[in-house]
Amino acid sequence: MRIALGVRYNGQAYDGWQSQPSGRTVQDRLELALGRFTAQPRIGTLCAGRTDAGVHGWMQVVHFDTDIARAPFSWMRGPNRFLPDDIAVQWAQEVPPEFHCRASARARRYLYVLSQSPVRPSLDSGRVGWSMHELDGAAMRAAALHLLGTHDFSSFRASACQARSPVKDLRRIEITRLGDGPRCRWHFEFEADAFLHHMIRNLMGCLIRVGQGHAPPDWVREVRDARSRERAAPTFSGDGLYFLGPLYEPHWGLPQEVTLGSAAASYHGPP
Repeated sequence: MRIALGVRYNGQAYDGWQSQPSGRTVQDRLELALGRFTAQPRIGTLCAGRTDAGVHGWMQVVHFDTDIARAPFSWMRGPNRFLPDDIAVQWAQEVPPEFHCRASARARRYLYVLSQSPVRPSLDSGRVGWSMHELDGAAMRAAALHLLGTHDFSSFRASACQARSPVKDLRRIEITRLGDGPRCRWHFEFEADAFLHHMIRNLMGCLIRVGQGHAPPDWVREVRDARSRERAAPTFSGDGLYFLGPLYEPHWGLPQEVTLGSAAASYHGPP
């Protein structure tokens, strides 16, 4: 049978999602936990969207195939017994064999949480990005309009990106300020059909440059059209980046928070 899992994790202690020889990745820890739970050789998993070192997973979706029959709740509680405190399976469900956590996804969402404060983060270190300068929300929203739609995002693509095409459909950018005064938080939510390697962090670098008044909103359009990484701002910190998760068609019967059109799917993520 094919099992899908929803996994949440704090990425601070890990070298990203994808398995590496170091063993210090979220995938490595999850597969070891599944193996211990089933008393079987390590179970291989596939994920909906790989995350980099330090990036957090709010609702990562994975799937794997197994001949072991267990109730869905067992696939949640069992691995959690063997996972570290900063990784936890949120739900488990049997899915049809044609379901694929990556190929079946119709959209993917990320949230960047940023602290605007004269002082760097302390208790939230590693979980939020930081701007010591006040940001202009209207300017950033105007800049974001130049990014919406189907474009060649080569200017926002890491040199190591392995995507076949830099053309992506960026469907939504919501920029929300939480609180007043010089100390507040900002949420930047992104939704697209798919993302390039470091695309969100490179977009954030450009939006923050505009928000801090170092470039006008139209500069983002110039960067986009240049199709050159050298024209964009430096890659922003990954500390405040959360993979909110993929979205699937309702017929797969997955939980509402990963289903297109459900109220739960519009949740803006962690505080």
